[in-house]
Amino acid sequence: MKKSKFKQFQKTILLVAFLTTGIFTAQAQEALTLAKALSIAETGSPDLQQSLLNLERYQKSLEAQRAALKSRFSLEVNPANYSKQRRFDNRFSEWYTNENFESNTLFTISQPILPTDGTISLTNEFGWSSSKSTLSTDENTSEVFFNNLYLNLNQPLFTYNRLKLELKQLELNLENANISYAIQRLNLEKNVTQYFYNVYMAQMNLSIAKEELANTQKSYDIIVNKVTAGLAAKEEQYQAELNLSTAKSTVQNNEVNFENTKDQLKLYLGMDLYQDIMILADISANPVKVDLDLAIQNGLDSRMELRQREIDVENSQFNLIETKALNEFKGEMNLRFGITGDNKDFGNIYENPTKSPSVGVSFNIPIFDWGEKKARIAAAEASIRSQELNLSEEKKQIIVDIRQVYRNLQNQLTQIDIAKQNERNAQLTYEINLERYENGDLTGMDLNLYQTQLSEKKISYSQALINYKIELLNLKIQSLFDFERGEKILPNELYLTQDKK
Repeated sequence: MKKSKFKQFQKTILLVAFLTTGIFTAQAQEALTLAKALSIAETGSPDLQQSLLNLERYQKSLEAQRAALKSRFSLEVNPANYSKQRRFDNRFSEWYTNENFESNTLFTISQPILPTDGTISLTNEFGWSSSKSTLSTDENTSEVFFNNLYLNLNQPLFTYNRLKLELKQLELNLENANISYAIQRLNLEKNVTQYFYNVYMAQMNLSIAKEELANTQKSYDIIVNKVTAGLAAKEEQYQAELNLSTAKSTVQNNEVNFENTKDQLKLYLGMDLYQDIMILADISANPVKVDLDLAIQNGLDSRMELRQREIDVENSQFNLIETKALNEFKGEMNLRFGITGDNKDFGNIYENPTKSPSVGVSFNIPIFDWGEKKARIAAAEASIRSQELNLSEEKKQIIVDIRQVYRNLQNQLTQIDIAKQNERNAQLTYEINLERYENGDLTGMDLNLYQTQLSEKKISYSQALINYKIELLNLKIQSLFDFERGEKILPNELYLTQDKK
C-alpha cells in the first residue's frame, strides 16, 4: 500500500463515500456545503421561525399601542327607541303615563394625551324625540329635534403616566425580542456548523471503515492463500475471519450513524427528510491570530445579552412604579363644556341654546392597608437588585467564556500538530507492519491493531481540525468580532429590519 497524504485522502474521501455507500438512487442527491446549509437554515429552521413569530407578535403589539394613541372616531346609531312606562310624579303625588319614541346618533372624537395621560373628547349627539305624557285627564305632547355638542377633558392627578409606561414597556419587549432573534441567528450558525460537521465526520468514519474493510479483506485473502499453501497455521485464518467480520460490522454501524446524522441535519435545517444529501467540506484550518484583550473588550461593548439584562432592570423599575401606585393617593379632574339646543323645527335647533359647563374633581385617599404596600415595594426593590446583580454577573461570565474559548483555541492548535504527526506515524507503521504480515513475520491480530490505530488517528486528525473551526466560530459569537476577517460584527446587522421582512 502506497503512502497517501492526509490532504489527498481528504480530497478523495467524498468520491469514495459516493461510490461505496450505494447512494445511486432514483432521487437526485444534493451536494451540501456549509454556506448552503446556513442559507437553507435562514428560511427553513423551525427555531428561527419560532423566533420570528415571537418578534412579529411584539411588533404588532407595539403598532397597535401606537395606533391607540391617535384620534379615535366612533359613530353610534340608534334608529329607534320606544318605551311606554307608568311613573309617579313626586311633585304632585300623582301617577302618570309616559310614552316616548326617540331616534339619535352619537358621534365622538377621542384623543389620548400622551404627555399627561389624559383624554380629550369631542362629542355631538343629534336626534329626534316624540314624547307624550298623560296625567289624569291632561295630556302633554312634545316633538322636537335636539343636538348636544360638548367638549370633555378627563385628567388623572397625582399618579404616574400609565400611557407612557405601557408604551415604553412594549418598546422594550420589542427590543428584547429583536435581540433574541439576533442571538438566535448567531446560535443558528453555530448549531448548523456543528450538525454539518457531525455529518461530515460520520461520512468520513464510514469511508475510513470501508477502507479498513478493504485492507482487512486483502489481509484475509493473503492468509487464506498461505494456509492453503501450508505456509501459515490454521488459527491465522480464523483470526483473519474474525477481523473481517469485525470490519464488516464497523461499516454497518457507521452506515447507520451516517444516515442518522443526515436526518438530524435535515430536520434542523427544515429540509425535506427524503432528500438525499452529500456533504462537501473543507476542514483545513489555518491558524488565526487572536487578540484576547480585543475580544474581551468588544464582547463587553457589543454583547446583546448585556442589553437584555439592562432591559430586565428597566422592567423591574417599571414594576416598582406600578407597585408604588397600589393604594396610592390619587385624583381625577373632569372638565366639560357644551351647548345644547332643541326645537320642533330642524333649522331652529340652536335658536335658544343652553350652555352646559361642568367641573368635577375627585380624590382617592387610602387610610390603612395593614402594610401591604410597604411589603410589595420591598419585594419590587429586591427584584431590581437581583436584576442588577444578574447584569454584573453576565459581564463576568462573558469575560470567563471568552478566556475559555481563547485557551481552547491555543490548545487546539497544539492538538492539530500532534494529531497530524500521529496520523503520519500511524500510516508509516501500518505500511511497515503490512509488509511484515505479508512476509509471515506478524500475526493477523497484531496487524488488525495497527489497522485500527491508523483509522483512529485519521479520525482524530480530522476531528482536531473541525474542533478548531468550531472554537473559532464560538469566539466570534462570544466576542462579536470576526478575527478571520478582522472586523466587528455589528449587532444592528443581526436585527430583523422591515427591509429584511
